[in-house]
Amino acid sequence: FLLELSRAATERFCRPRPPSMAASVGQSKPSRAAATLMLDDALAKIIHRDGSKGIKNAKLHGMAPLGAHSCMGDFPADLAPDAWKHVKVKPGKGGTLQRSASSPALGVSGTGLGGSNYGTGTMHAAFVGLGGVPRGLAPPPPKAGASAPRPNPPSQFRVFYDRGDLPIAIMHGAVGGGRIAWKVDIEKLDFHHYLPIFFDGAREQEEPYRFLAVQGVYDMLEKGGPKILPVVPQLIIPLKTALNTRNPVVICTILKIIQSLVKSGDMIGEALVPYYRQLLPVLNIFKNNNLNIGDKIDYNQRKNMNLGGIIAETLEMLEITGGEDAFINIKYMIPTYESAVLA
Repeated sequence: FLLELSRAATERFCRPRPPSMAASVGQSKPSRAAATLMLDDALAKIIHRDGSKGIKNAKLHGMAPLGAHSCMGDFPADLAPDAWKHVKVKPGKGGTLQRSASSPALGVSGTGLGGSNYGTGTMHAAFVGLGGVPRGLAPPPPKAGASAPRPNPPSQFRVFYDRGDLPIAIMHGAVGGGRIAWKVDIEKLDFHHYLPIFFDGAREQEEPYRFLAVQGVYDMLEKGGPKILPVVPQLIIPLKTALNTRNPVVICTILKIIQSLVKSGDMIGEALVPYYRQLLPVLNIFKNNNLNIGDKIDYNQRKNMNLGGIIAETLEMLEITGGEDAFINIKYMIPTYESAVLA
């Protein structure tokens, strides 16, 4: 009796599982880049418990796109007038423009004899005399803000995913990190339509959009083959938009994607050469963005998130794969770049 019971239990619980839809159609390999972004977000929540580094804080300051009020869209303005009252309006987006330091303004003045406040000062007030009375020191010039992050506009990937127009789904419980369950074979996709959408979503900072877009890009580049080269001109605007956010995390993510792009097929590196003027200006700003920490450890090197290092690595890869005209075009946009090929 015990032998029969053991045999019945073995047949019941050890029978092979039927293949799921994801296994029969296609599963993505876990991407280290996509998983690293999710782990960094979880670590930031632990370290910065005040939420200063979270996506919610970025939304409140207008640096990340806002989501919808509900699955049916936003509430009417007359029924929910205070829906976005806590969101700060960025300068030039319905708010007041920032005043230049050299423009005349009242109330910026020095203190004269007897504590009198003249109220007619500008940044030139220290050099304009009023009976020889000193006006004090002029304020310093404002920062240019060349490396300051810019607001991240909503991507087309977010719109298409919310409408259910993308043939992807998250495969929960995957071993080795998150994966994407593709509803169709990647080789059968229209790359002219889908690849620019996934590239545009790679600059997202909110889950699940970012993970799906980044993982989807790596999956399509891995299995695209000859379909990738004709789509390269359509990828420039999404790449430029992502780099212009000047967000260090977004820039590192995009540079890793560019490295995978030039290695995904022949002639892709040469096809990017005419578009260096759109892609390289932002890299010129952050080229020397390295940490000088002495003998300490920079863990971003392990995760390949050191901005200056990954920019140098990407430029070398573009020169190697870009042909004979790559170096002169890189040198034109980044004068301090030294060739990794020429002796």
